Amino acid sequence: MTLSLLNRKLRRAFGGRVTAGAEDGCIVVRGALSDWGDVIRACQMCAKPHSKRHVVNDIAFTGGADAPMRLPAVCDASLDGLRPDVLIIGGGVSGASIARELTRWKLDVILVDKEADLALGASGRNDGEIHPGIDLGRGSLKHKYIRRGNAMYPRLCRELDVPFTRPGQYVCFRQGFLRPAVAAYCLRRRFIDGISDTRIVSGKKLHELAPGLNPDFRFAISNPSSGCVCPYGLTIAFAENAVRNGARVSLETAVTGMAAAGGRITSVTTNRGTLYPRLVINAAGVFAEEIAKMAGDRFYSIHPRRGTNSILDRKAGAYFDAIASVKLLQGRRTHTKGGGVLHTVDDNLLVGPNAVETWEKENYATDPESIEAVFKKQRITMPGLSKSDIITYFTGVRAATFEEDFIIERGRKTANLIHCAGIQSPGLTTAPAVAQDVAEMAVDILREGGPVLKNPAFDPVRRGIPALRKMDDGARGALIRQNPDYGVVVCRCEEISRGEILDALRAPICVPTLDGVKKRVRPGMGRCQGGFCSPLVTEIIAEFLGTDAADVKKSSSASPVVSGRTK
Repeated sequence: MTLSLLNRKLRRAFGGRVTAGAEDGCIVVRGALSDWGDVIRACQMCAKPHSKRHVVNDIAFTGGADAPMRLPAVCDASLDGLRPDVLIIGGGVSGASIARELTRWKLDVILVDKEADLALGASGRNDGEIHPGIDLGRGSLKHKYIRRGNAMYPRLCRELDVPFTRPGQYVCFRQGFLRPAVAAYCLRRRFIDGISDTRIVSGKKLHELAPGLNPDFRFAISNPSSGCVCPYGLTIAFAENAVRNGARVSLETAVTGMAAAGGRITSVTTNRGTLYPRLVINAAGVFAEEIAKMAGDRFYSIHPRRGTNSILDRKAGAYFDAIASVKLLQGRRTHTKGGGVLHTVDDNLLVGPNAVETWEKENYATDPESIEAVFKKQRITMPGLSKSDIITYFTGVRAATFEEDFIIERGRKTANLIHCAGIQSPGLTTAPAVAQDVAEMAVDILREGGPVLKNPAFDPVRRGIPALRKMDDGARGALIRQNPDYGVVVCRCEEISRGEILDALRAPICVPTLDGVKKRVRPGMGRCQGGFCSPLVTEIIAEFLGTDAADVKKSSSASPVVSGRTK
């Protein structure tokens, strides 16, 4: 579409309040609008799916303002003056997997994240599905990486000692008349797009394979390669293995500025000092555009998209052991898989997510309307779902581009920069494959300044913390005899012992907070959500740190658990 035609469409839609122009190979959209939905619509009108000519959003939104980026309270000089080969910005699954991949080489790698733990953004706030790629046609980076990434998971999770299952996915239909068209779609996916496990199953077969689904379903698309993993557990495992192989991780470290000269980043300023990296990798999620701007290499825009999930009690998980969703007839312009019902690796049911455009990058609040909307839709999938089974819920914010595709490339104006941006679903699935290519790209850039050698000591294996609840009586007894701390149960809901909690605190990346321990070994993840075990976990952390319980934090240095002792 020519710019003149595009601007005519924008004038008709927005009365001249918005215009589009071509700059540096991008389409820059300018103007002022008071409705965020109009901002999204205007930019989407200018975007071509999967195009390298990205849309940059410079529309002034007058209907609200995002809160300033949350910054850590800590301020020191622990990183000041360091000169790493590679600085990775972002501690989600992208940054952590890239860090691990780079340690296959003799490189000084530092990963920084502004939060007090890894995977506190989108990587820890998603459903954990390893997607088969049924909705992705050729031509996108998502399609390029999804089958490769999906196939890597069994070996990868064995190496990292992370639970992984392949429960299979069903996309279900109530309209029998759609079966011929859907069958043709499946043939295209199998033989043209390479999603080779795509099949049609009848309603009768579906209900044999997945009891509990809507009896009105007439048929479904089946993809047995669909899997499930704990997304934050995997991210932590990637990072711990990277640290074991020589990388460094600095949490509560925010990038606040950069200096560049001659088309190269010369320094990066953080709250812990100024670094002088040879190469920067931008894996900053919803803040990737801000990092690109600091580096003088902004050629895309990120528009945040919220999604809410609910976690149900394990008793609900006992009745369904797959992944399923209903396909509703809707408009063509949708940018979400629509959520579903998923049996997690920890045997809960997860219901969601929905998709809501937002201008707020860090608003993780969950509203009743989102939960109600998710349940209203997914009760069509599984009529027996009950909100009374919810034990917790969470909201994540995805980092979408207007082209609805990833950005995996070198800086266009900045030579020592790599972007790993626009990573939304299926970013968890594609992460290990993307990490391989980004690491290769990084090594190629670094080789321009001299040789880069393989790391002969690289060890891909990471030993996880033993999970007492998953052991038989014999194995459990042997472990307790070896370490009596494993015989002291702290969390009854999840059967978590003192030994597991101490192992989490002794891990390569120690995060001595209630939430840090919770993410690693699950105390507080059960029905009571920590109502009984939190005081005990707090005492164990305080004892480990040699401090008072009042000094223990829930999630960061700014979140005390208690205010002091009463006696």
